[in-house]
Amino acid sequence: MKAILFVGHGSRLAAGNEEVTQFVEELKPTLDKNLLVESCFLEFASPDIAQGIDHCVSKGATEIHVVPIILLQAGHSKIHIPAAIDAGKEKYPDVHIIYARPLGVHEGIFEILKERLTEAGFQIEGKNDDTAILLIGRGGSDIDANSDFYKISRMLWEQLNVLTVECAFMGVTYPTVDEGMERCVKLGAKKIIMLPYFLFTGILMERMKDMRETYAVYYPEIDIILANYFGYHPTLKNVLKDRITESLQGEVKMNCDTCQYRLNAAQFVEHHHDHDHEHEHRHEHEHHDHDHHHTDHDHDHLVGVDK
Repeated sequence: MKAILFVGHGSRLAAGNEEVTQFVEELKPTLDKNLLVESCFLEFASPDIAQGIDHCVSKGATEIHVVPIILLQAGHSKIHIPAAIDAGKEKYPDVHIIYARPLGVHEGIFEILKERLTEAGFQIEGKNDDTAILLIGRGGSDIDANSDFYKISRMLWEQLNVLTVECAFMGVTYPTVDEGMERCVKLGAKKIIMLPYFLFTGILMERMKDMRETYAVYYPEIDIILANYFGYHPTLKNVLKDRITESLQGEVKMNCDTCQYRLNAAQFVEHHHDHDHEHEHRHEHEHHDHDHHHTDHDHDHLVGVDK
């Protein structure tokens, strides 16, 4: 029996985990009826990946396709998930475990982003010379993930008649959301749409709402709008189904089972992801200094807007 094991990130906010579970339940009827479908989480929620593999095997799976519900390839997809898969292969040597790739840069992602912008009052076909879009990601230290994020922002800008699409991150790396907002203001934007690059709700989405209110006070002359996250968008289901098809057909374009990055980084696997990064971003002599306090992976971020 073939199984699909979806891997969600997991959140300290129960509502975010419930959204992932519900999303998978809604996706099940659209998949091959002969596939066993299970879900698990990287952290903060149960079952974890090891338990997810156990569940699949206990229900008769002899082939498990591990499908990450993760936006971009980074440490989780390159190190933590493959490490769990390695452990599963060792525990169940007779079970074939295949790793699908994250959502990545996919045309469906742009459909979702544009629909979220439309819901926020943005005129896709209009001329928006005074509008800036601030695309906001979680943030990480992985070069691939950060560069893909910038690629997505550029590709989105190419599809819109808008002043600019700027990037910002909630933690770990730069530019911060404060810095992204400041850049939009300096470029002359009269309207700024904060566009979350997040799959489901969580602590960071709640924090972003507070940030929007803070910016509205500091920039009263500018219309600042917070768009919605991806959520249960039907196109997201199609993107995931593409990743499942790739895996089932043996056409995965990124396979971390043989990734040299992962092999070289294996020594850091024990520094797992039981952490929510509390980041104090300080500017000293025009250099960025990061204080990282690892507690969980939703980033506690100090929001201070200096005008």
